[in-house]
Amino acid sequence: MTSALLTSRTARRRGIAYVLLLALSLILLAFSNTPPVVELQHGLAFAFQPLERAVSSVAGGASSMVTTLTEIQRLRSDNERLSAQNVELRNENARLGAMKVENDELNALLQLRNGLDYTTVAAQVVARDSSELRRVITLDRGSDDGVAAGDSVIAAGGALAGRVEDVGPTFAHVLLVNDTSSTVVGQLATSRATGEVVGQLGGVLVMRNIDATQTVDLGDEVVTAGIELAGGIRSPFPKGLVLGQVIDLRRDANDVVQTAYLDAAADLDRLEYVFVITNYDGGLPPPDQQPTVCGGGPDDTLPEGETPCYTPGPSGSPAPASSASPSRKP
Repeated sequence: MTSALLTSRTARRRGIAYVLLLALSLILLAFSNTPPVVELQHGLAFAFQPLERAVSSVAGGASSMVTTLTEIQRLRSDNERLSAQNVELRNENARLGAMKVENDELNALLQLRNGLDYTTVAAQVVARDSSELRRVITLDRGSDDGVAAGDSVIAAGGALAGRVEDVGPTFAHVLLVNDTSSTVVGQLATSRATGEVVGQLGGVLVMRNIDATQTVDLGDEVVTAGIELAGGIRSPFPKGLVLGQVIDLRRDANDVVQTAYLDAAADLDRLEYVFVITNYDGGLPPPDQQPTVCGGGPDDTLPEGETPCYTPGPSGSPAPASSASPSRKP
């Protein structure tokens, strides 16, 4: 019963408070437009105006700070995104640049192939040995593709790169012309003077044993001579392949020969694609066609099927055979 009594009192109090608030609201509503109340409102508004401005300023500063932080975060995200795109574009640009260089090299090789009178096999450089003493590259083509030891290897522009040293079914090792053990008979395109083009440390080619009476100028182009030696020995390299240009010259007034230094026509340290000439037969003829050293007297007759002989020269190289004094094989 006590609980019910307390509940009844609480309800009455709430009812009275509600009625009083309602009555006060009606009174204020009734007097809200009266001059005294209006003046009071204006006075209170004027009194609280600095506080309102301060609160508004603080709220505006807080809002501006939040906006600034949000903008900074957005700009940071945009910057990271643009940086990532920039890296991707640089990588793509580098890739396209490499593809353009490769495409230009392949186009140059295709144009070269169309102008050659030889059968060629295109090959890619897959390894290189560029030590101080060796200049050798490995190709991805071998005997299965018709490549054989002794085949000439050319680069873009018809530049001689080297010669196949040894070959396997799917690979070939090429001795480059700037190897210290390489020797090529070169010929100046202007004076037609010849000399031995050899490799040396540092990559510059040396053309030695040029007749001192011949004129050699800087910038002269040197090509393979393709000279057939005595005794039917053909040049290991086809005629007319570009070796390089003369960049320096050494003359000795008391010497019968002069030496030229060449800048190689092919970028031998950066070769990627080359052609291998597979149908040029250089060097010694087949054994059944090789001339033999003279061993008989001048009255000896040559049996049917025999070939003329040759007489070795002073340096051991074959000298031209004499058709007037044939002899038989020993």
